[in-house]
Amino acid sequence: MSVVLRQVKANGVELNVALAGEGPAVLLLHGFPHTWQLWTHILDGLAGRYRVIAPDLRGCGASARTAGGYDAGTLAADAEALLDALGETSATVVGIDAGTPPAFLLAMRRPDLVRRLVVMESLVGRLPGAEEFLAHGAPWWFGFHAEPGLAESVLTGHEDRYIDWFLDAGTLGQGVDPAVRDAFVHAYTGTEALRCAFSYYRALPESSRQIQEAVRTARLTVPTMAIGAHPVGGALEQQLRPVTDHLIGHVIENCGHIIPLHRPDRLLALLEPFLAPAESRGRLQRHGRRQ
Repeated sequence: MSVVLRQVKANGVELNVALAGEGPAVLLLHGFPHTWQLWTHILDGLAGRYRVIAPDLRGCGASARTAGGYDAGTLAADAEALLDALGETSATVVGIDAGTPPAFLLAMRRPDLVRRLVVMESLVGRLPGAEEFLAHGAPWWFGFHAEPGLAESVLTGHEDRYIDWFLDAGTLGQGVDPAVRDAFVHAYTGTEALRCAFSYYRALPESSRQIQEAVRTARLTVPTMAIGAHPVGGALEQQLRPVTDHLIGHVIENCGHIIPLHRPDRLLALLEPFLAPAESRGRLQRHGRRQ
């Protein structure tokens, strides 16, 4: 597989974008603490049939570090502009973690652009359905990251240990390939890199407001697949089901939060039939299965 890295200006921001393959577009949106290399183990499986577009989100990796714009609505506009800049008029959009809310909003705003939607291991704002997951409060790092200036002042100089914690927890202790781990650590080293990363958490109230407004006035009409693992499980599917017309839900057992690195084969087994043309995919089922 050949991956080409390009700098693409989208929505006024220079984004570092990994491109591979040819065919219908598949846009991959990562989360924290990731870069486009989150998708390393599934690129081969997708690039044989699709044009895979995997950006570093604004402020992350080799993309521009901006003062603001880390709310889901602006990130959705970044994704829309990126597809336009690359000449794509439709795409399947796949988001995980912090990439899920902008993927959701893009599909809500532009059902003509988003052919299919896949979202993983995240919540979508404050929509009902995640009460059991949140019974003991949000994960501890949400509050730590949300306090302006605090986390970066504490973590600068210790980024590697902090990133390693997330990579180990997100793979149930298995860890990730050393080259991918090193790329993530490099991407999130330094006060400014951390400030951008934590800005995603500081923008969560605005992102939640945008999501609430979107579902107040419309439904998610594009075919959607929600994939959970540990710890989110089925909470995302439960949030989406009341507002989504065509939804499949899956929970991958014995899988950590970082699904594309921990269980890439299982992820591809779910993506391939869902992304395939309708004539070869068969009838879309509304209820998923556990893997």
